[in-house]
Parts: sequence; C-alpha cells; structure tokens
Amino acid sequence: MIHDLVQSGQWLPFAFALLIGVSMLLYAILDGYDLGVGLLSRFARGAERDRMIASIGPFWDANETWLVLGVGLLLVAFPRAHGDILTHLYLPVSGMILGLIFRGVSFDFRKKVPPDQQPRWNAAFFWGSLIVTLSQGYMVGRFMIGFQEGVASQLYAVCFALLVTSGYALMGSCWLILKCEHDLQRRAIRWARIAIWLMALGAVLTSLTAPFVNTRIYDRMLAFPEVTLLLALPLVSVMLTVIMHVLLGALPLPGDRLAWLPFALAVMIFVLGFVGLVYSFYPYIIPGRLRIVDAASAPESLRLILWGTAVVMPVLAGYTVFAYRVFKGKAHDLSYD
Repeated sequence: MIHDLVQSGQWLPFAFALLIGVSMLLYAILDGYDLGVGLLSRFARGAERDRMIASIGPFWDANETWLVLGVGLLLVAFPRAHGDILTHLYLPVSGMILGLIFRGVSFDFRKKVPPDQQPRWNAAFFWGSLIVTLSQGYMVGRFMIGFQEGVASQLYAVCFALLVTSGYALMGSCWLILKCEHDLQRRAIRWARIAIWLMALGAVLTSLTAPFVNTRIYDRMLAFPEVTLLLALPLVSVMLTVIMHVLLGALPLPGDRLAWLPFALAVMIFVLGFVGLVYSFYPYIIPGRLRIVDAASAPESLRLILWGTAVVMPVLAGYTVFAYRVFKGKAHDLSYD
C-alpha cells in the first residue's frame, strides 16, 4: 500500500503543502522580528535606533528569502491556488510590496544621506515596516476565512492585522532583549511587556469576530478528538504569555542571564498559533474553497520540482544558520554598513 502511494505520487501535494508551511513559518519568525524592530524604531532616537537596526542588518536578506521560497513553491506546486489567492489579495499584496520597497531603500539610505535628510528615511523605515505588517496580517485574515465578503469578514481581517502587527512587535522587542544591553535592553523589556498584551488583545478581538464568519475551526472544536488539541493550543499559549510577562518583570538579570528566553517563548507562541491555524483548515490549501489534492500540479511536475527544492532549501537553511553563527553576539559588535 505504501509502495503504491509512493509510486502514484499522491503524497507529493501534501509534502509540498508542508514545505510551504515550514517556509512561511520560518519567514514569520525570522522576518517577523526584523519587521518588529522596524516598528519599534519609531520610539528610539539617535544611537539607539542605529543599534537596533544594526542588530538586524546581517540577517536581513536571509530572513526575507523564506517568503520568496514559500511563494515560489506555491506558484509551481499549486498554480491554481496561487492565482486564486492573488486575485483576491491583489491590493494588500501591492501594499506589502510597496512597504518592502520603502523598507529596503530606507535601510540603505538612512546612513548614507546628509544628516538633515536622515529623519525622513527613518520615518520611511517605520512606515514601510507598518505597511508590511498590516498588509500581511490582513492577508492572513482574509485567507483564513476563504476570502468571504461582508462587514464581519473585513472586521475579522482587520483584527487579524492588529494581531500580527503586535505579534511582530513582540518578536522585535524580544530580539532586542537578546541582542542589546543596558538602557536599550531595558526599553526593549518595557516594549515587550506592552506588545505581549496588545497581541493578547488582538487574539481576543479576532476570536470575538470569528463566530460571525465561517472559519471551520469552531466546527472542529465541537468534535472529538479535535477538541482536545484545539483547546490545548490556546491554553498553552496563554500559559506561555503569563510566563513571559512574569519573566519580563524580572529582567534584566545579572550576567545577562535568560536574555534569550523571551525570544524563545515568543517563537513557541508563534509556532502554536501557526499549528492551530493550519489544523483548522486542513485539508484545504484555501480554507473552504480548494483542497490540497485538487490544486496541485501533476505528479510528474511535482517530482521534478522536488529535486530542485531538495537543493535550494538546504542551501538557504545553511546560509541562514551560517549568518546567525557568524554574527552572534550583542548589537554593538555588529555592523550593517
């Protein structure tokens, strides 16, 4: 039976769905913290802002590449789903691209222009980061409900945009706790304590609007044994949120002990949220509209694409790990010029 499944290629669509999911999760975590730093840069001045941006400089390109990989795999493995998604999300995708352009240009220009022009590029870096985070959150919200129309659906997507934006701000502040010292680290701790409860508020607002749209997750919550998993995930997330709040109240500790733990907890919260979202709409590639098996390319094409993915993905992962090993340490040891 297993031999027949392998020979027929029926496993390939699910393998590519998994690869896309892993790519998008890694993007949300890795680019999430540098987007968060961009959001928080608005609340810093002078040398502090420079150090914040220096903390993400060496990892900038590697982080964003995971988004390119995920979208590329979606295009070649599920072209029908790719077309449907872009048709419904054309405007927010355009907004996200515009924000990414602003971020990229301002990232390079802010330290190379005359001092009197630097504030406008610092502002462009913040606004570009904000546009990207809101666009991504809105797109995920629209995607989760299968692009349903109506006031409730739009409200759900807006609440999800606020949730994602505050989540990225949490990731960014936790990254700064890990990478910075002294006054900037203490400010990052305060930002994290605010961001974590803003994220919790976003999750509550999203949950309150969800019953007015068809998210499918409530259907599964009423069935056994799905109810055990879908109730456990938010409970564990709440527990991690409380642990992080208590930990942030105790930081910084002598010797910079446990400075890594807030970021690790934020990553775990992101992973739990991602798993819950994916489980809620499986086996659909577009929730409620298009199944994974119906949207996939031909098995022959998927086999060929898989060989390319088997080469590209390890190289990308290796480059990412290499960058983090080379540029480990506090931000004052890093440079992005």
